[in-house]
Amino acid sequence: MRDRARRLGPALALQTTTDDGDVGRDALGGDARRLELTGRPWTTVHQVHGAVAVVADGPGGRLDADADAIVTTAVDTPIAVFGADCSLIGLSSPEGVIAVAHAGWRGLAAGVIRTAAETMRALGATRLDVAVGPMIHPECYPFGAADLAGVVAALGDEVRATTPSGEPALDLPRGVARALDDVGATRALTLGRCTACEGGWYSFRARRDQARHALVLWRPA
Repeated sequence: MRDRARRLGPALALQTTTDDGDVGRDALGGDARRLELTGRPWTTVHQVHGAVAVVADGPGGRLDADADAIVTTAVDTPIAVFGADCSLIGLSSPEGVIAVAHAGWRGLAAGVIRTAAETMRALGATRLDVAVGPMIHPECYPFGAADLAGVVAALGDEVRATTPSGEPALDLPRGVARALDDVGATRALTLGRCTACEGGWYSFRARRDQARHALVLWRPA
């Protein structure tokens, strides 16, 4: 399965699909599926829709941390985040510092992408190349006015959108693009589009899926 991974600087980025089954943290049989995909156990965290980033020192499975970004300089250490509408982001630097971030609307507004980038730069990263996974798009994402106002306050009016029926909506891809621009990142790979209306991805909003796909990033030895 590693031949599906895309090169992102010195790292490899793999976006799983529904064909890979549920690879979420607590998925029944997920450990075996994850090993089949990368040949190494994945390092994960307990995602809480926040802006905390943690540093993984080496291969190890689940970290005992509530966080939404993982950063590492270790080789052969797949780091992974999971989603079913939230954006999944991989970042890689020429110096070998890599990160993944889970950016739903709450985490995006709280600054999870900035936290991941700042943690990488504290470890020596310079240029940041980015892989952007699938996420829900505005035409499928009606959004409450009060919550939308909070995201607009954090990211700018460009994240305000409407659905085809005229309901207020959140443009999550535009918010991610704004956050990446704000940290000076280069968007190098697009690994998927709308989770709600395109096949291949899980969506909680559209189908109430409990399963999760993942974006995995690692630096081969």
